[in-house]
Amino acid sequence: MLKIALPNKGSLSEDAVTLVKAAGYSCRRIGKELMVSDSENKVDFVFLRPRDIAVYVSRGILDMGITGRDLALDSKTNVHEIFGLGFGKSSFCYACKTGAMQSVKELNNKRIATSYPEIVGSDLKKNGLTADIVKLDGAVEISIELGVADAIADVVETGRTMKEAGLEVLGSPVLKSEAVLISRTPDILKNKDVFIFTERIKGILTAREYVIIEYDVEEKLLEEAASVTPGIESPTVSPLSKKGWIAVKSMVRKKDVNHMMDRLAEIGARGIIVSDIRTCRL
Repeated sequence: MLKIALPNKGSLSEDAVTLVKAAGYSCRRIGKELMVSDSENKVDFVFLRPRDIAVYVSRGILDMGITGRDLALDSKTNVHEIFGLGFGKSSFCYACKTGAMQSVKELNNKRIATSYPEIVGSDLKKNGLTADIVKLDGAVEISIELGVADAIADVVETGRTMKEAGLEVLGSPVLKSEAVLISRTPDILKNKDVFIFTERIKGILTAREYVIIEYDVEEKLLEEAASVTPGIESPTVSPLSKKGWIAVKSMVRKKDVNHMMDRLAEIGARGIIVSDIRTCRL
């Protein structure tokens, strides 16, 4: 049985379970179970604190896990990032009271409050800076107001919480984070069941980026229409009972589809329909 860790709470947990279920695995908890077994697919899903997942994976206790890139990097473990999962996106940044500092260099010899001491320590060393790292488990935004720190280093999603605390981001993000699938080494992909799991997950992620667009168009306009919706290899084209007209089907990027519909309508396409894709392999 494969053993795969999933976050046990928060938005990472909800999105991870939704993704894994969409890939055909049974991993939904009824209550607060620590493990859910999918006997059909020979996988045990273990629910852990997101911050602990990299520790279990790095020691070979679990085969793979889903956690945040920032949490994996801060865990002081050696794990392999298989690929990003496209949710839980955030930036890890320094922040200070609005107008208090102008550059990251001013953090030298200051007090920095954070829940990610390893990331901060590594970044300070890279930039030749020295600072007193104050480790906190949460709510680091208030630490400056309470006199515990001169600046903070934390995950920023929308930035609203920092603004409410009277803080502003200092410099460029230290790193860009998102949910990631991790393993102890890349060699695990040689395992057949691991390969199947990763390919299924990739199929869901790819499907989220694409849609199917279908439309009818006059045959004489096919070349122009196909240039708008080229598809992966080329569009699927079928004749209609109405002479001189054809039906076209193509897989296109979701982010571009509204512009494509506008252009197709201008060309003269009719019956333009867009459908979601549940999963796919490219």
